[in-house]
Amino acid sequence: MLKVNDLHVYYGGIHALKGVHLSVEQGQIVTLIGANGAGKSTTLRTIVGLERPRTGTVLFNSEDLTKLDTHRIIQRGIGISPEGRKVFPNLTVMENLELGAYHQSQKDAAVQMEWVYTLFPRLRERSRQLTGTLSGGEQQMVALGRALMSRPKLVLLDEPSLGLAPLVVEEVFRTIQTTNEQGATILLVEQNAMAALHVAHYAYVLETGRVILEGPGKTLLADERVRQAYLGE
Repeated sequence: MLKVNDLHVYYGGIHALKGVHLSVEQGQIVTLIGANGAGKSTTLRTIVGLERPRTGTVLFNSEDLTKLDTHRIIQRGIGISPEGRKVFPNLTVMENLELGAYHQSQKDAAVQMEWVYTLFPRLRERSRQLTGTLSGGEQQMVALGRALMSRPKLVLLDEPSLGLAPLVVEEVFRTIQTTNEQGATILLVEQNAMAALHVAHYAYVLETGRVILEGPGKTLLADERVRQAYLGE
């Protein structure tokens, strides 16, 4: 479904991505793990056109996305839940979700809204509540739900557990698995390597802009180098 080939991305004189490669098969959860500054978020931002690679390609269902604007990429079937959630605090939960369906027909948006409410019953209960008054975990549900409102074939999740309490993190990852089981393919960027590798079908380890290790999630979970560097063992 997604194939990233030899991406090189610069911020001014800083070489942020140095030949990053990865692929995501339909129906998978694929995760990128790595320390702060490894290039995880830059990879996602490049996939959706928020950053432009100096060289390399991003292929989605065999179409080259590297020259497309972000809204065109979203229309192709990629949704993103950004780092830090980026919800609109002065809008209601329902209004935030509706923004994710801006290019959908009213009928399709209503169907998708019902699916999101099925995934997140708490959002149905709080649909008229201002999003800024929700807890961090609830706001993360809004961010994920908004990404799903575009009916994406592929969902990009950038640090969904950031700043959340451990019990809320467990709930978020259960929701990620449920979303995948219901048909969504997911590319997950996550500092919580333990949780990410537990749910991932396949994983990549980024270090200073390069992929240094890859393999099935369970295999990397047992890898001594990964356990020492990212799992605190």
